[in-house]
Amino acid sequence: MVLDLNKKTYFLVTGASRGIGRTLAIEIAQKLKAGSVVVLLARNEDGLNVTKKTIETSAKADILVQTYAIDLSKVKSEDFKQLLTDSIRKSGVTLKDFERAFIVHNAGTVGDVSKRAREVDDTIIWTDYYQTNVFSAIALNVEFFKLFSKTPKLVVNLSSKCGIEPFKSMSFYCSGKAAREMYFRVLAMEEPNDTLVLNYAPGAIDTDMTVQVQNETMNTELREAFAKQRADQTMLTTEQTVAKFLQVLEAQNFKSGDHVDYWD
Repeated sequence: MVLDLNKKTYFLVTGASRGIGRTLAIEIAQKLKAGSVVVLLARNEDGLNVTKKTIETSAKADILVQTYAIDLSKVKSEDFKQLLTDSIRKSGVTLKDFERAFIVHNAGTVGDVSKRAREVDDTIIWTDYYQTNVFSAIALNVEFFKLFSKTPKLVVNLSSKCGIEPFKSMSFYCSGKAAREMYFRVLAMEEPNDTLVLNYAPGAIDTDMTVQVQNETMNTELREAFAKQRADQTMLTTEQTVAKFLQVLEAQNFKSGDHVDYWD
């Protein structure tokens, strides 16, 4: 089965102000049919505007791009409901006109990588981390499903190898990714008819996040591996992993809810 992205689509990406989120938004927007609506979410408004401008100058079809600067550590379900409703109102497109609703849950943080799992004892820090990386994604997804209850849906969770395999110093990131992936696997099982879910692990990418891990981790092996990849210029670029992601998505050689890694 081949997945056709050239449909009139409501397309939302979180973490779209930089890194893989920006590249995903730009590349996918070029494949959408005229009249599609692209909604970009992130904290950094300036970064969002750069992504928006790039899409508007490179998109092959006439699409509407909207940006919303939000802090996922503080946002609630009601905020997402208002944001989604506002984006539809501004678009001038009615819900029944969309052939597909497509959401990419990309936003995320790495957490404190300087400590061992036995040392991270502050429950407030844990709660804040899960609010940003797990609870906000779930809340947004719930409101997304409410709004597009009668529209075929494509749901992508940017996962990680860390979600299925433990790494020293990565207790925040590994546990958060594992929790989020399991939520989307359950979603896929519960919504077999009009929803396609993909957990995509993009590999180690040359972004600010991997720079942070390299600089701050107490895991010597991980630090040296990242440093070597950068020195050898073998660390993946956002363009490389997004190209692979699009191949995986369009070929659709996976079951809804599957975990697919760049290196598979």
